[in-house]
Amino acid sequence: MTDNAVVTDKVVTDNAVVASPWRLKTAANGVTVARLVATPVLVVIILRATPSWGAVCFWTVLAFSDFADGWLARRRGPSASGAFLDPLADKFLVLGALAAMVSLDKVAFLPVALLAGREVVITTYRVVVAKRGVSVPARKVAKLKTLVEFFTVALLLLPVAWPSRLTFSHAALWLAVVLAWASAAQYLLDSRSGRRAVATST
Repeated sequence: MTDNAVVTDKVVTDNAVVASPWRLKTAANGVTVARLVATPVLVVIILRATPSWGAVCFWTVLAFSDFADGWLARRRGPSASGAFLDPLADKFLVLGALAAMVSLDKVAFLPVALLAGREVVITTYRVVVAKRGVSVPARKVAKLKTLVEFFTVALLLLPVAWPSRLTFSHAALWLAVVLAWASAAQYLLDSRSGRRAVATST
């Protein structure tokens, strides 16, 4: 390998495997790392000030930062590092928030445990695939799952009481569980069948 060689990776889309540079120092990755660093702060805020508008505002900023790093990545071109780090940040944020609310008895343990188990399975799958030089972005079902999770957490943090709020938020959480495992099954079945279009989730 020469000094000018560029290490590339492969980003798998729905139709093809596309070469993508493994670039760590990008604006999108900077936003992603900031979201990872902010996760412990979010957990502390939830534990100390839930429900509150402060917690809702902080969560909203972190949730919208997901769209910000996606926008930056599209402007500069996708990178293999971003395809791996962005969904990882989503997992940390969502599971950190939900785990904090489990400790406060705001949500049940079972759906959160099922989400966590799914993320362990898919993250392990991503690492195995990455060893083959393939980095994979999210599919539509996985993106929908993440949106449902973001909405559910925001709903649980709201300092507004109405009779059906908890029922609705718990139903949304179970919907996220269904979407999570449906998308996980799709990825794993695609992998077993040897399809080229294998995408991991957020």
